[in-house]
Amino acid sequence: MKTKLLEALTIVILLLIPMLNYAQAPTLGTASEFVLFSSDGAVGNSGISQLTGNVGTNNGAITGFGNVNGVMHNADGASAQCKDDLLIAYNQLNSTIPNFFLASPLGNGDILIAGVYSIPGAATTLNLDLTLDAQGDANAVFIFQIDGTLSTNADSKIKLINGAQACNVFWKVEGLVNMASGTTMRGTIIANNSAINMNTGDTLEGRALSTNGAITVDGVLAYTPSGCGSPILTGPAAPELASTECYALFSSDGPVTNAGITYITGDVGTNVGLTTGFDPLFVTGTIHLIPDTYTAQCAADLFNVYTYLNTLPYDIELLYPAQFGNNLVLTPHTYLMNAATTFTDTVYLNAQGNADAVFVIQIYGALSTSTYSKVLLINETQAKNVYWKIDGAVSINDYSEFKGTIVCNNGEINLSTGAILDGRALTTTGALSTNAINAVAPTIPSDCGTVGIPSNNAAKTNEAVLFYPNPFSTYTTITINDASQINKTELRIYNILGKVVINTTITKTTTTLKTINLPSGIYFYKMISNNRIIRSGKLISQ
Repeated sequence: MKTKLLEALTIVILLLIPMLNYAQAPTLGTASEFVLFSSDGAVGNSGISQLTGNVGTNNGAITGFGNVNGVMHNADGASAQCKDDLLIAYNQLNSTIPNFFLASPLGNGDILIAGVYSIPGAATTLNLDLTLDAQGDANAVFIFQIDGTLSTNADSKIKLINGAQACNVFWKVEGLVNMASGTTMRGTIIANNSAINMNTGDTLEGRALSTNGAITVDGVLAYTPSGCGSPILTGPAAPELASTECYALFSSDGPVTNAGITYITGDVGTNVGLTTGFDPLFVTGTIHLIPDTYTAQCAADLFNVYTYLNTLPYDIELLYPAQFGNNLVLTPHTYLMNAATTFTDTVYLNAQGNADAVFVIQIYGALSTSTYSKVLLINETQAKNVYWKIDGAVSINDYSEFKGTIVCNNGEINLSTGAILDGRALTTTGALSTNAINAVAPTIPSDCGTVGIPSNNAAKTNEAVLFYPNPFSTYTTITINDASQINKTELRIYNILGKVVINTTITKTTTTLKTINLPSGIYFYKMISNNRIIRSGKLISQ
């Protein structure tokens, strides 16, 4: 008898374990591509919101949005399909059998494991922190069935631990969803027959979707979650740079001029006109003072690069070129701005962990930036994979930080005082001028002349002092070819603010200097021997 009872109990437990620990994610279909969507209701924004994902409604107005890292859909084929897919997802969530029952309020420091949670009552509130624990299972699904409204208190947060992913979290709400300022929400929210409101400072890693109700946001950050089989964004294929890869600054037809102390890594030149004002001590590369066979080849290759970038089909049109920047976040795509573009403050390029992801920004018009504007690379984005195709003049204002290869067509390029360019500035036709800037062309090939002299050739060069490699990561080797210069030679390395970060004495013709503690960036050095500067220049730590 005891044996039969034990067997029966074991069967019951085995049957319950899957239900207690696993829930089935709904099929979102095309709704997965939307960060904000209403099947029947207006979708509106106020303030500056940063949105990644499509925005749309199948019946209603879309108002107040600036640039969105996604496609706007208003009563079109995509919105009609999303409406159908959203209803399917809602029905699946609604029919899922719960295995846990909770009472409002949620949060207050509670930790929940995967499962289907039912919260009855007319109103549910999220207070403080609610932590979702996947217990090491990246496929763990959390479903919350809320029978009434859902509100959050200010600064309340959904936290994910031990492999939990926002793409596996779902909130089915039978009423209004209202998030107070400073809320951090994670997961896909589906409000049935009700509105969704997000307030200033809210963050949503997920989606806000309504079967029938308005969606309003005000100065929020919202983005569709990655993972759960969502495609890894790679962007378009990069162009073949050919000989243009050797250059930091180049014009196919126009003078290239500099004023002030400018530091360049990469070749500098023009194929029509003269190159003037650059100090060879501060250029790690070849200065093509007059056109030559190399500049002719670069002009031909630049035309091919421009043609490729110009004919790429775009994925996303940024609808407000005059409002570009303003902390906009972009992911690997080909973007179009169909007018003169004003770049204010900051734009973030987010590779989402894919170091090979490519970004192309096509601008049909001039580009100008504000003072201290910044292009910031996050989540493994690399400057070598960023391309700006611009049909018009380019003006990078004072003390701006720009990343990527600028390919300008029929326009002049002006890099103003204190600007930092991690990339290239190339124009098919137009003058190119710089004034006390720093420019570093990324990934310069070894056959580009004097940039990056191989160590086995160091002894053959006529340079008094050599640093190789430069750029470097963990070390660089200093070679002093003239032994008479070694008389307790002092090496000083400065950061970009002029602070000495390394001060050491060189006593041998060849010295290996460990640089592992130098953060990535631009540095300047002076070699002092017999109370005089024998060499100065620029170093790049990667």
